[in-house]
Amino acid sequence: MQNIILTFLTALLIVVFGIPSIVTVAKLKGLYDKPNERKLHTNKIPRLGGLAIIAGFSISASIWLIPGLDIGKIQYLQASLIILFFSGLKDDIIIISPMKKLFSQILAASIIVIGSGLKLNDFQGLFGIHEIPELVSIPLTIFTIIVITNSLNLIDGIDGLAGGIAFISAVTLGLWFNFIDELGWSIIAFGLAGSLLGFLFFNFSPAKIFMGDAGSLTVGFLLSVLTIKFIELNSSNAESVYKINASPIIAMSILIIPLFDTIRVFAIRVFKKQSPFKADNNHLHHLLIKVGMNHKEACLALYLGNIGVILLAFLMKDISPTYLFLLIVAIAVILSNIPSYMFRHKLLDFDAERQKSISEEFASELRVKKDESN
Repeated sequence: MQNIILTFLTALLIVVFGIPSIVTVAKLKGLYDKPNERKLHTNKIPRLGGLAIIAGFSISASIWLIPGLDIGKIQYLQASLIILFFSGLKDDIIIISPMKKLFSQILAASIIVIGSGLKLNDFQGLFGIHEIPELVSIPLTIFTIIVITNSLNLIDGIDGLAGGIAFISAVTLGLWFNFIDELGWSIIAFGLAGSLLGFLFFNFSPAKIFMGDAGSLTVGFLLSVLTIKFIELNSSNAESVYKINASPIIAMSILIIPLFDTIRVFAIRVFKKQSPFKADNNHLHHLLIKVGMNHKEACLALYLGNIGVILLAFLMKDISPTYLFLLIVAIAVILSNIPSYMFRHKLLDFDAERQKSISEEFASELRVKKDESN
């Protein structure tokens, strides 16, 4: 436990003391995220927060990780993070093509899956599926890592959202790893959590720095690895007395905001016969802003929603994985439609007020004309 606390605090302090220098350099070199019609900020904000996050995580985990612990061959994790970090950093500075970013993600995911043997090999009865053949599990795991990595990148749209959701997820997974005595993986999770908390001091509204792609890609990747390890440790042949039978659904619940929001916006775009990769303003955080919330209120609402789903999933962990999956999806659909409902009624109220104003103005003009004719 001591190493977990020291990892968390070391990562936190490195980020807190490192970000002011990064902000200064970014301002001197003009490395800003500039406002446009899609973005919700109106000022030029440095977007190199990922540099501090990965530094805090890497240094703290390297110092306090105890040699010999089972952490899935850490060298492959480090190699994958370096690839994603420099790919994201290049995109933050000079912009790279989506295909190059995707290639770097496939490469990083392949290294960790093939090198360390990290795989999704058991659905634990979800839709009647149990063990997964290796020829299926390898591409499935790579695909899952890419989806989770990009889902965090896609919700990084308002101050504090991606960092806060990732912090909640990392702490949840870190506590569970510590509970079952997987100290190495707990240190990894709390190293990430400490870095994210330090970053949030500067990213929570009003933001002084953004994490950028270098941050969102590496953080999303780390969360994907942690969640897959969580599922792996709860596979059917696991012997722990703390084994969770519905671990794939628990993992989904831990990341419910980025995963569900990504699927939701992709479905909306396809329904509108648009490319699923076309950027728009249909994310949950956009809708919450449109109904009148500020960045802090929208973040807190989504934080609470995420925590609520996590608690419910853990409380219901002993029911059938398929039933739990349907329950979580139903709750996510209902909750996600609340801001849409509020937004539609806000527009209806606005139209009603506008029509009333026009009618009153028209009636006033008629009275004036009547008085003039008399």
